Amino acid sequence: MPNIGITELIIILVILLLLFGSTRLPQLAKGMGKSIREFKKGIGENGDDEEREVADARRERLRPADENRLREDELASDKYANKPR
Repeated sequence: MPNIGITELIIILVILLLLFGSTRLPQLAKGMGKSIREFKKGIGENGDDEEREVADARRERLRPADENRLREDELASDKYANKPR
């Protein structure tokens, strides 16, 4: 990424001021800021969706194992319940 100094920024701002004028420049900056915010928000929402999908997939993988454990526990409790004392 290129290093931009103070003089380069001033030159860019002067060019923008000449191209868009002093009245449209604040509107342009506001629009760019809003676009960047929406873009970041969209990226964040996409990341949340992916995290939810991963969590759901993990839960789905664990369910059969949990069901097997429950069955084993039921069988073990039945085995001990049916033993004569």
